Amino acid sequence: MRFLPLLLLLAACEEPKSPAVTRDPLPEERHLRNLRQITFGGENAEAYWSFAEDRLVFQSTRPPYTADQIFTMAADGSDLRLVSTGKGRTTCAYFLPGDKRILYASTHGAADAPPAPPGRSRGYVWPLFQSYDIWVADADGKNPQRLTESPGYDAEATVSPKGDRIVFTSVRDGDIELYSMNLDGSDVKRLTERSGYDGGAFFSWDGKRIVWRAPGADDDVTKSDYGLLL
Repeated sequence: MRFLPLLLLLAACEEPKSPAVTRDPLPEERHLRNLRQITFGGENAEAYWSFAEDRLVFQSTRPPYTADQIFTMAADGSDLRLVSTGKGRTTCAYFLPGDKRILYASTHGAADAPPAPPGRSRGYVWPLFQSYDIWVADADGKNPQRLTESPGYDAEATVSPKGDRIVFTSVRDGDIELYSMNLDGSDVKRLTERSGYDGGAFFSWDGKRIVWRAPGADDDVTKSDYGLLL
């Protein structure tokens, strides 16, 4: 969810050896080591591991595509594969448990051409394109199937590690709320009620809880404060 070029990096953690600040380091501080660049060129982001931790799924804008498409690659950046349709604009991909299927949001069900990006006069914005729907497909991109067909934005989907539910963001009830559904798109349940943005949700490892982005209870926040564009 970005417009500036980004690099995907792999890293491990280590205790600091030579602090780059003037204060004394805290005992619990950890720093990144062994940084390794695994994408080169284009715009690359939203990378998530397969459950086997041997592949990554991510979105990228790179030739010949003019908008984000979904790719997978090996953990070292090799074996790059296009797994979305190459049409429309995509975002927020995730492996399903077993790594034989993937999940992502795309506008290609409405039109082959991607919707135009928003202007940057207001700085960073994340457009809530009305044509975004959530799709599943085989891990090689074959057999795409649409899970949502409600009017408006459906995206930002992730999967419970238990493999039973999907959590996603939607404007189907007029506000930006969180919902969950079965892996086949059935049994849709609204999870949030308070006015304002709710999105970017992830399940806990036991599948019993979720964490997500939202304004604080006392914040007077509009959609534009979060860089969202309806």
